[in-house]
Amino acid sequence: MYDVLIIGCGITGAATAFELSKYQLRVGILEKENDVADGTTKANSAILHAGYDPSPGSLMARLNVRGSELARQLCPALDVPYVPCGSLVLAFSDAERPALEELYRRGQANGVPGLELLTAAQARAMDHNLSGDVVSALHAPSAAICSPWEYCLALAETAVRNGADLHLETAVTGLERREDGWLVRTNRGDFTARFVVNAAGVSAAQVHDLAAPHAFDIRPSRGQYYLLDKSEGDRVSHVIFQCPNKDGKGVLVAPTVHGNLIVGPNAEDVAGDDTATTSAALRFVRETAQKSVPSIQFRESIRNFAGVRAHAVGLDDFILREADGAPGFFDLAGICSPGLTAAPAIAEYAVELMAAAGLSLTKKEDFLCTRRRVRFHDLPPEEKARLVSEHPAYGRVICRCETVTEGEILDALQSPIPPRSVDGIKRRVGASMGRCQGGFCGPRVVEILSRELGLSPGQIVQDKAGTWLLSRETKGGE
Repeated sequence: MYDVLIIGCGITGAATAFELSKYQLRVGILEKENDVADGTTKANSAILHAGYDPSPGSLMARLNVRGSELARQLCPALDVPYVPCGSLVLAFSDAERPALEELYRRGQANGVPGLELLTAAQARAMDHNLSGDVVSALHAPSAAICSPWEYCLALAETAVRNGADLHLETAVTGLERREDGWLVRTNRGDFTARFVVNAAGVSAAQVHDLAAPHAFDIRPSRGQYYLLDKSEGDRVSHVIFQCPNKDGKGVLVAPTVHGNLIVGPNAEDVAGDDTATTSAALRFVRETAQKSVPSIQFRESIRNFAGVRAHAVGLDDFILREADGAPGFFDLAGICSPGLTAAPAIAEYAVELMAAAGLSLTKKEDFLCTRRRVRFHDLPPEEKARLVSEHPAYGRVICRCETVTEGEILDALQSPIPPRSVDGIKRRVGASMGRCQGGFCGPRVVEILSRELGLSPGQIVQDKAGTWLLSRETKGGE
């Protein structure tokens, strides 16, 4: 029996597993996909928000600011790309100045450090490509950018290294309250646990309803993006927002930790996990972003993508609580923006809730909280030469755009959570993230996966289960 079983291994589930793995507990994680971070976590703006947007006194406000502080500690410790670039919220008319002033007041109440209101000249001095229509701006120096899927993976890997069990391709089909805890039914057999944590993202309401009377609804909201080539990566040096509206924080323009420029998202209600992109939505994103930064060269786009966020209907806060009528079952639901930022603080809060409900917490003396991986491209020449001498696989470049070597791919395949797909390799080492988007390295990654996993090339998937890259017609029942 597990002490705690977590349903879902996006950023919230991974952070909760990480936090619980600090204690002498048996922790399990059930993830329906074939990898961690394979939902909202892999397809978002990659922003660690400062915390001026949530309403003062809300869980969202408290956990945003705390999560931002924790990220500054965790990302360096776990070797997650992190850049404290700060953010600017722009006003384009005198009518929008009160909105900036309100965000400033909220930020002050929420304890956001270093906030300042800027004139148009001050804002353009900080980011010279801003529109000439800007009249004022709010500067938040504590905002940052990170690699969201690497953040999630680092937290999950660290939890596994500290004893947590991760069960991939394991979908929950039923929940039953027992005298000593919970029976959790899945497509891969039954599990038992004293406590269950619902971190199922856009599926959180359905999972909740398996355990307790219906209590909330989740509205999936799709946001579409442009990812631009590194030639556009220095177009701005801060995260550039417009004044928020009823659809959220709006279309942003931001650098990425990998040197690209990201633009988006829009906001549109969808059914389920619908991550299709549309020409109309992308046109809206492009035209709206050019209001902030008119000089963006969208012809340098290398990829469009979409992510689905989980909004709790009728609520402006996270749902973090023990479910009524289901003792020992905890919902971590409605984790929309700033969920990525707040995740480690949500995890702390969740552990506090479980402790209050009877979970015994004894700290481990041997908890491991360090992680390092080889990024061959970033090494000094003498270190590259040493690595290649000792391990020749580091001398074979597989992805030319990002200078990713076979040695790095082999490291990923020997990690605590080895990838099972081409995109799993991409998320770990960056192969196919460059300008050609896998046109050169894709077949070579398939070859390595096939060889190392003992599978035929036809069994290798692009991403989720069933996304095969190769197929063949059969004859006569072959």
